[in-house]
Amino acid sequence: MRRTAAALAVLLACAGCGSDASPSSSGTSSSPGPSSAALRTGAPVPPVEGIAAEAVENRTDRAAGGQVQVKVSDTGAEPFSVTSVAIDSPGFEPLPAVPVTASFVPGRRIDLPTPYGAPVCDTAAEPAAARLTVVRPSGAVEELRVPMAAEVLTVVHGRLCASLAVGDLVTVEVVDLVERPESLVGRLVLTRAGDDERPVVATRVEGNVLYSADAPLPLELTAGQREASVELTLTTARCDPHALADVKQPYLMPLSVSVDGGEEIPVDLPLDESQRELLRLLTVRVCTPS
Repeated sequence: MRRTAAALAVLLACAGCGSDASPSSSGTSSSPGPSSAALRTGAPVPPVEGIAAEAVENRTDRAAGGQVQVKVSDTGAEPFSVTSVAIDSPGFEPLPAVPVTASFVPGRRIDLPTPYGAPVCDTAAEPAAARLTVVRPSGAVEELRVPMAAEVLTVVHGRLCASLAVGDLVTVEVVDLVERPESLVGRLVLTRAGDDERPVVATRVEGNVLYSADAPLPLELTAGQREASVELTLTTARCDPHALADVKQPYLMPLSVSVDGGEEIPVDLPLDESQRELLRLLTVRVCTPS
């Protein structure tokens, strides 16, 4: 009981925990925006002797949003240290380098958590580089641009830009959310955002570790229709302390949307601060022993 109370306190402190600038995803999808074949590309990145880099996205990165791992490898014969890392990709806005402390010997590989910026949707994510501050055994400091295997960045770029393109077609809202003894009930609303009359369908909504989301989908916004809505129910899925304490994005729930019969595109179910507060109170109400 004491552990549950402590975990609830962690959840209550997570007032701002929601999605970042990056829409959520559970895989690749087609986009109503420009195809990868139409995107501009950057110049190739020349190799750096003795150092290799690769972008990797693990489950924790996906849950946190906005970052990947830059896997740096010492492929040479000399040790070195890395004191900062940044992603250099033409498909993303640049961000400042992140300070790190990582020591390499020949053959060693280390994953460095590294954020990416907002997507630049008319430009491909590759070729990409890892910008590294490298300290040699002599004490010499080098600012290096290491070519990075970045298929993962291409996947991330595609799903973010697809989600942004959906936002140009339709606005997704959760409205009229009210408390019930063991749930929250409101409405999921699709509103056409512009003059594009293509049909848009909300195909499925998913919960997360802490919350379940349920709605009688599919919900279709037909050609020429301005608004469509359906009832949405949110319930607490788990109360165990491990889940309450470890969840990274407690209010991030993906909604899958299809445009004009295309593949599903995941977007975030939008929940404002007052709605997140209702979810927190629901967890307290359901998970606190009476």
